[in-house]
Amino acid sequence: MADEFTHFDSGGGAVMVDVGDKAVTAREAVAEGTIRFNRGTLALISGGGAKKGDVLGVARIAGIMAVKKTADLIPLCHTLLIDSCGVDLTVDHEKSAVKAVCSVRLRGKTGAEMEALTGVTVALLTVYDMCKAVDRSMTMEDIHLIEKSGGKSGHFIQGKTA
Repeated sequence: MADEFTHFDSGGGAVMVDVGDKAVTAREAVAEGTIRFNRGTLALISGGGAKKGDVLGVARIAGIMAVKKTADLIPLCHTLLIDSCGVDLTVDHEKSAVKAVCSVRLRGKTGAEMEALTGVTVALLTVYDMCKAVDRSMTMEDIHLIEKSGGKSGHFIQGKTA
């Protein structure tokens, strides 16, 4: 693990990391998060009864669009050419929740962690937006990186030590 932050210069000013000398490698990142509802809200989503339409379909597209716009949202992120991106949303009736998982693949000089995390977050925010008229008690929880591979720092899997 690096012992210092990379986004600051010697004077403490914020800078974009110079990746010019880094090798282009295959990179992948996977992130996930959960949104919890009251049971009535989940029934509306599952049954297609939400007034704004297909909640999970719209959230999936929003998550993919967010991946492509990450550098516009997070000031020091590099613009990346995404090879593939997927956002999967799974309904968990027992927990009255929807889990979002975002996978991002690319070939580049820097990783895709921020893109995967942004995709999950915007997908969950979209679910919230589409359901807030019937449930303002929703909570978004446990948004985190599950796995990343490629680049100098190697392979990371949540909960496993290298």
